Amino acid sequence: MRKFTPFTLSLRGRELKCDRPLVMGILNVTPDSFYAGCRATDEEAISMRVKEIVEQGADVIDIGAYSTRPGAADVTAAEEVARLRRAVEVVKREAPGMATSVDTFRTHVARVAVEELGVDMVNDVSGGSLDDAMFETVASLQVPYVLMHMRGTPATMQQLTDYDNVTCDVVEWLGARIEQLRALGAKDIIVDPGFGFSKTLDQNYELLAGLERFRELGVPLLVGVSRKSMIYKKLGVDPARALNGTTAVNTIALMAGAHIIRVHDVREAVEAREIVCATQRYAIK
Repeated sequence: MRKFTPFTLSLRGRELKCDRPLVMGILNVTPDSFYAGCRATDEEAISMRVKEIVEQGADVIDIGAYSTRPGAADVTAAEEVARLRRAVEVVKREAPGMATSVDTFRTHVARVAVEELGVDMVNDVSGGSLDDAMFETVASLQVPYVLMHMRGTPATMQQLTDYDNVTCDVVEWLGARIEQLRALGAKDIIVDPGFGFSKTLDQNYELLAGLERFRELGVPLLVGVSRKSMIYKKLGVDPARALNGTTAVNTIALMAGAHIIRVHDVREAVEAREIVCATQRYAIK
């Protein structure tokens, strides 16, 4: 275990100084998210979910209006924006001042979210690979950008799992794109190894074991494993029964130096963070 490395994010003119890992609560406003327990599609359900995320201690709300699970139905950019607009209105009402992120791979949606709706961050599961204009867009918007590793599309990604060494290959892929983003003037780049995206079950655990390698990229690390198949398939359960496994993996990630964990279950993630942070005070740098 290593000591946590503090970092700062610039959120639309205000600084978020992070002396401990952030917990990012997931707000899914899609009808077909893989975990049914966190779907919120009407205003009342969205309001209840936002209140839950806030009361349980999240630092950021990540709003997703397009499901990227394998086999999910495609939606138009217009529908994604409409869902997002409804959700952001509720978040601004119920949690004014809360940092927000938009989970999208579309440039148009990202721009609307930031410029019109006031969202603070862009979280792109495709790492710019599904929209060629994404890097230039986030650089011009000057908001934090989560650069996630994925190959192909949500429909084809699980056919693209051939690596020489999954950890080395993902680190190299992210490093090359960090250089592209910096050349364009992007700020506050965050990397996400992309657990569950174009990775086999075993490769996910190989990646988890090698998380400390991502320190060499010199940017904050986000880990998103909440109730994913790497957990429920390994344990022989379903997403609804994957909370204990999720907490175990989140704890491993935090001990390896993750700066942000993205979760459905905020309270349990906050508790895991508190335990890890209490231990890290005595760790060697």
